[in-house]
Amino acid sequence: MAAHVLRLRLALLAGAFRGPRPHVVRAWLGLIALAAVVIATGGMLLTLRTASDDAVLVVTVLGGAAVAASFLLVPLIVGVEDQLDPRRFTIFGPDARSLAVTTGLAGLISIPVLAVAILGGCLVAVWSAHGVPIPVGILAALAAIVTCSLFARIGMAFAALVLRERRSRELSSAFAILIIVVAVPASIFFASLEWRGHVPTQLVEAATVIAHTPLGAAWAIPALAPTGGAAPAWAVVVAILSLAGLAAIWWWLSAAMLTAPERPVAARERGGLGWFAVAPGTPGGAVAARSLVYWLHDRRYMANILVVPVAALLAIVPPLIAGVPVEVAVLVPLPILALFFGWLPHDDLAYDSTALWLHIASGVRGAADRIGRLVPVLLVGIPVLAVAVPVAVAIHGRWAVLPAAVGACAALFLSGLGLSSIASVLSPYAVSRPGDSPFRQPQRSGSSAGVAQGLVLLGAIVVSSPVLWWAWLAVTGRVEFSAAALWGGIAIGVAVLVAGVLVGANAYERRTGALMEFAEST
Repeated sequence: MAAHVLRLRLALLAGAFRGPRPHVVRAWLGLIALAAVVIATGGMLLTLRTASDDAVLVVTVLGGAAVAASFLLVPLIVGVEDQLDPRRFTIFGPDARSLAVTTGLAGLISIPVLAVAILGGCLVAVWSAHGVPIPVGILAALAAIVTCSLFARIGMAFAALVLRERRSRELSSAFAILIIVVAVPASIFFASLEWRGHVPTQLVEAATVIAHTPLGAAWAIPALAPTGGAAPAWAVVVAILSLAGLAAIWWWLSAAMLTAPERPVAARERGGLGWFAVAPGTPGGAVAARSLVYWLHDRRYMANILVVPVAALLAIVPPLIAGVPVEVAVLVPLPILALFFGWLPHDDLAYDSTALWLHIASGVRGAADRIGRLVPVLLVGIPVLAVAVPVAVAIHGRWAVLPAAVGACAALFLSGLGLSSIASVLSPYAVSRPGDSPFRQPQRSGSSAGVAQGLVLLGAIVVSSPVLWWAWLAVTGRVEFSAAALWGGIAIGVAVLVAGVLVGANAYERRTGALMEFAEST
């Protein structure tokens, strides 16, 4: 069976370059692009033969960990179809253990794994130049190749079992947001470090930590030996345990897939549900899905999203005109961004118009309504702040103020969301109706509109004032207040958010009649 599956794998690999002309052209262009990347990367790696031991450690461990993570994450994000899906062998009645071993070995025959093998060969030459025995380098490269292959098998199996029926562009968007939140700030941080002929200690410490994880252990076995920065024995133990653990997970997934046949009809039925297919099947999840649809398609919401970053960027101009140094003025947009993102849902109920009756008639609890309506703002605000904060701090030039910036933004953003959850229930005011221009505002009687907007903004600033003061002290040189700003901002923001959701939920359940009357009259 193993020989037959391996021959089948080779045939499938060759068949990828056959078929209709457009498919063949795309396949060859992809192969050429991958070959160019591998050649360029391999050439860069070979230059490390004369680099310092620390440089070899940082490049090989961090780069190898990123490659291994991509083998796991890419199938989850883009939904790569597994040609060796164990469910395709169900009709032959195979043993789960032998099938897991066979498909695992066949998974080593792929173009991405071949690319990793070529890069591994370059690393063997680099490690050898730094005094690592060639057999040790070869074993480490083989362990890294098998680790990447198992990550790919696990990623595709998990996507097929758990995500296939809920696969949609919305789910891919959610994964992309997660990648932005994690990868972009880290990339900005690493790119901003000044090497000046030596490796920054932050990168060495990061590489040493990742060397003791399944992502980087195999790559670190030879790299740690010359540096003396950590005992390679620990990396060997972690690499062996990682391979054993990944093999066990792959065996378990193979057995589970043999008893979980594909249901393509059900998948097609769920294909048009959009965000409702991604969100949890709870009242709060339904509210969140409906709110996401509105936020991404209603131009009134989209205008609000676009105005906030523009207003924050324009706030740099007055300080610069007044003579404030650029490295200080660049931090000004951060609290403005956080404050206005938290302020956005302060009148969210009014934008529902008569659709509010869906929530009231179906008996949606106040907590589900309040939490669900905050999801779109969180999905927009967190990635924007995750990119804006490290960019601004990198331009500022002192990474010691990063915790203070994060704390100030967290306090303003989260407390604004909490106060908005109350204001949108207690003091809704008329807004432009669906389909109207977002800049065409209806006539309003009384001053409730201005009071609601002002109280949310002022309240968020007041409750965040201690954090803003600590952040200012950190920016002006007293960096010991940076940690206080971070943890204080998170604590205050979370407390106000939770309290605001609870109070808003209680007010929502008590004022359903008044809210329905408001929706019908505007």
